Amino acid sequence: MHCALEFKASPYTAFMQETKVDLGNGIELHVEVGGKADDPVLLLIMGLGAQLLYWPDFFCKSLIDQGFRVIRFDNRDIGLSSKIHHQGSPLSIPKLMGRFALGLENQGAPYNLYDMADDVALLIEKMQLGQVYVLGASMGGMIAQILAARYPEQVRALGLLFSSNNQPLLPPPFPKQLFSLIARPKSDDEDAIIDHNLQIFKIIGSPGYLNHVEAAQAVRKLYQRSYYPIGVLQQFFAILCTGSLLKLGQQIHQATLVVHGSRDRLLPPAHGKAIAKAISGARFELIEGMGHDIPPHFIPYLSGLFAHHFKSN
Repeated sequence: MHCALEFKASPYTAFMQETKVDLGNGIELHVEVGGKADDPVLLLIMGLGAQLLYWPDFFCKSLIDQGFRVIRFDNRDIGLSSKIHHQGSPLSIPKLMGRFALGLENQGAPYNLYDMADDVALLIEKMQLGQVYVLGASMGGMIAQILAARYPEQVRALGLLFSSNNQPLLPPPFPKQLFSLIARPKSDDEDAIIDHNLQIFKIIGSPGYLNHVEAAQAVRKLYQRSYYPIGVLQQFFAILCTGSLLKLGQQIHQATLVVHGSRDRLLPPAHGKAIAKAISGARFELIEGMGHDIPPHFIPYLSGLFAHHFKSN
């Protein structure tokens, strides 16, 4: 990494440094970097409404210890990155979701996942990272698929965690899980918001693996770092207005590992299997008992799985 960015210590994670990267398209992304400068870069792309801290420190440190320079960042509209202020007509979630499920085209979102993938391509270019390993989680995995297909020169190998290619007629998210993610808290009081976000952790996470004290601390830290619910909704619209990525699978030639939890009720395992089937040579791994999160219990196995995949490619 040879760019002239100014880094300073992250206030959240002792072994990471933070910086801002102006992409030149009106978007500025907040980025954290950890690991040795000459180690291969592993770029982490997070999911819907999720700040970079959703990549657990333990997970990042584990990857750094296995020889990677780890980069995580806030997508547009979330965390400390640029926010998008949209003046367009209000969008109907039920209508968009119905059309999306049937594979029909939606329009009207302020941006879509192709725009978010362009952000990542610009980030790689501005930071002069060359060709990187890419690991995307959930919506971040959708962005990663677009990146690998459209910018193959930037992506050395691909890892996808509890993601989807949104092809028509896949099993829909369980309503409780989906609406917990896009619902608003009962009030704008800090404690109500934190309680609401804690409920999301419980509802979408791995059953039986939630440490309530640690989760409550994490939720408070995330709230104090940034709270921008409009961004979560706009990212959801971005997914609905992007639609199926099935055809992109034919354009992805990088070695791909698709990992999914057996207890994921936000994106059931059929979503991961659909990606693996669409991408030639992709390998699918189901993790028994894991939901739509990265709890400490699964991190040694998960990080080892992805580290081995990337080192082999």
